[in-house]
Amino acid sequence: VRPYPRDPALRKFLFKFQQITAPIMAKGFEDTVFYTYNKLLSCNEVGGDPALPGFEPEDFYAFIQKRARQIPYSFNATGTHDTKRGEDVRARLNVLSEIPAVWKSHLDQWAKINRSKKQKNSGTPMPDKNDEYFIYQTLLGSFPFNPKDFETYVKRIKDYVIKAVREAKAHTAWVKPDQKYEEACLFFVERLLDQSPDNKFLESFYPLQDRLAEIGIYNGLAQTLLKMTMPGVPDFYQGTELWDLSLVDPDNRRPVDYKLRAQYLAEVQTRIATQSKGLIKELLETRQDGRIKLFLIAQVLRQRQTHPELFLNGEFIPLTVTGEHAGCVIAFTRKHQNSWALVVAPRLLTRVLKDKEFPLGKNTWKDTRIEMHPDMPMHWFNSLTQQSLNSQETSFIGDICAEFPLALLINE
Repeated sequence: VRPYPRDPALRKFLFKFQQITAPIMAKGFEDTVFYTYNKLLSCNEVGGDPALPGFEPEDFYAFIQKRARQIPYSFNATGTHDTKRGEDVRARLNVLSEIPAVWKSHLDQWAKINRSKKQKNSGTPMPDKNDEYFIYQTLLGSFPFNPKDFETYVKRIKDYVIKAVREAKAHTAWVKPDQKYEEACLFFVERLLDQSPDNKFLESFYPLQDRLAEIGIYNGLAQTLLKMTMPGVPDFYQGTELWDLSLVDPDNRRPVDYKLRAQYLAEVQTRIATQSKGLIKELLETRQDGRIKLFLIAQVLRQRQTHPELFLNGEFIPLTVTGEHAGCVIAFTRKHQNSWALVVAPRLLTRVLKDKEFPLGKNTWKDTRIEMHPDMPMHWFNSLTQQSLNSQETSFIGDICAEFPLALLINE
C-alpha cells in the first residue's frame, strides 16, 4: 500500500478529487442517466448497469462463487432508502424482458390510444416518447394490488413523474423548471388513470399489468429466498416484509404499518406449527396481500438462526438442472461440515405457466429435475412446508415444489 503523498499540493488535489467524484457519479449517472435511458427500468438501479443484458444461471453461479471468495460477509440488499424502485416493482418489470413481442404490441397500441391525451407546445407533443415510455413502465411495475389504494396511488405517481422528468433534465430541471412541460405530464397521467368506462388505455392496460403482477409475485419470492440463502448477510429495508411497490424517495420513506406486519407474523408463526398445509394453501390464494412473502422471510430466517455456520460460512455448490424447463430453475446447495441446505427457486415463469396457474407439481414442471451432488444426503426436511422428502440421484422439481413454489430443504 502506497503512503499518502507528502506534497501538500498533491494531497489537496486528491482530497478534492475524492470529494467531488462520488457526487458527480451520483448526479450524472444515478440521477440523470437512470431517468433518460429507459430501455428496461428494473436495470436502472444503484450499483447496477442499465445496459447489462440478461445472463444465464451459470454466469450467476460464477459471480456468486467469486463474491463468496472475495467478500463473503457483504450485505445482500434488494432495497434501501436510495433505491430507484421497490424490489417488487423491479421483479414485475423483469417480466417484460420475457415477452418482448407482447410488450411491443401494447406499446404500439397505447401510442395510438393516448395520442389525444398529450398537450402540445409549438406543435411538439408533451410528454415526449421517452418520458411516455418511462411512465408506462412505472405504472406496470408499481400499480397497487388493492383497488382501495388507487386514489392515493394517482397522487403518488403524479409526484413521482415530476421528480423523474426533472432528474432527466431533458425538458425541465430542479434549477430551471418548465411549468408547461410538467403540467402536460401531469395531465397525461391523469388522463391515463381516468377510470371512466371510455378509457381504452386502462381496458388494454389491466390484462398486461395483471400478468406482470402475477409472475412478479414469484419473481419477488425467488429474489427474497436467494438473498437469504446465498453467501452474504441478508438485509431488509423498512416495510419490505410485504410487497414493496414503492418508488424513489420520498415515496419509499412513507410510514410503515408495523402493527399489521406484527399481526401477520404472529398468525403465521402460530399456524405453521399446527396447520401448515391449510396455511400454505391460503397464502397462495391470497398472495396479493403479501403475507406469503412475510411467511417466506420468517421461515428462512428461522433456519439461519438454527444453522448460523451453514449459511454464513457454508460452501456454495451450484446444481445441474435438466428436463423440459431446466432453464427456469435456480438450484444450489450450501454445505458446512455435515450440514446441508438445498435451495430451489423459479425463474422465467412466462415459459412455464399459463394464466393464473401455480408453479407447483409435476403437471407444471414435467420432467424437470435436479442432478444431486454425489455427497449429498438422501433425507431432507422442507423448512417451508414442514414435510420430509427422500431424494435419489435425481430429484424432480415437481416433487420438491409440490405445495409451495420455492424450497429450502435442510438435511435430516
